[in-house]
Amino acid sequence: MTTMNLSTSASGSALTVRDPWALVPSLGNLDAYISAVNRIPMLTAEQETSLARRLRASGDLQAAGQLVLSHLRLVVSISRQYLGYGLPHGDLIQEGNVGLMKAVKRFDPEQGVRLVSYAMHWIKAEIHEYILKNWRMVKVATTKAQRKLFFNLRSMKQNMKSDAVDADTHRGTLTQSEVDNVASMLNVKREDVLEMETRLSGGDVALEPQTDDGEESYAPIAYLADSHHEPTEVIEAQHRDWLASDGIAMALDVLDDRSRRIVEERWLKVNDDSSGGMTLHELASEYGVSAERIRQIEVAAMKKMRKALATAA
Repeated sequence: MTTMNLSTSASGSALTVRDPWALVPSLGNLDAYISAVNRIPMLTAEQETSLARRLRASGDLQAAGQLVLSHLRLVVSISRQYLGYGLPHGDLIQEGNVGLMKAVKRFDPEQGVRLVSYAMHWIKAEIHEYILKNWRMVKVATTKAQRKLFFNLRSMKQNMKSDAVDADTHRGTLTQSEVDNVASMLNVKREDVLEMETRLSGGDVALEPQTDDGEESYAPIAYLADSHHEPTEVIEAQHRDWLASDGIAMALDVLDDRSRRIVEERWLKVNDDSSGGMTLHELASEYGVSAERIRQIEVAAMKKMRKALATAA
């Protein structure tokens, strides 16, 4: 086991740690880590100032390590405030530790501020960034106002619900007056409040079907895909347009006059009353043949037209 030597000079101005990182277990569960960092001694103001001056003067990594170690419990404490976002506590602590190290690197002891006060901003900033990147697949907050709402709106809604006269009947969504109140308290636009409430109430939806039972699932990819510029769809659309114009005209040209008129009357003519062209019996009466004969001519004409269109395609 690595030996440690924690000692303070007679003046009480320095803390010496032979191997400071041995205080924190490298392996083990999260509870063991938290227990270990809570046992690390706190620094006095004089010790903190002395170590910070050594770090700024000569880049003393030993001094930086002791400053970080003595504030690991602060990271644990702050990270607990963000457990409601469903992300692993260990990851929150890890990101907070990154913020702590950034704070130690930039800390100026001559400003008259304790490191604990200075580091809180950096720790929270790193945790906030981690939550925003990992809480959802799609980033829910990008602007300053959206970030402010993301980290405050849920707790404010809970407080409003608990303060309501009839909490059981309080709606899940904010009322107009509550929206105005939130916007005023956070100094944001009421439109931003409404938009963030909508974002927080929604959830991630997989674009692709997630079922493995072989049955088709109606996933968003089925109705979000834009097929207008898909090559096959474009070619088919062009072919349909050609059939509806030049193709039909070309196919009609291969017919004799009687066959052409029968096809036009049966399939292509639309009267003002939308009743369509002539019936089989009307055409039969005009040409002095039976309705069955008109039907046979029509069938033969359609076959010729399809053959002509297939050859042209």
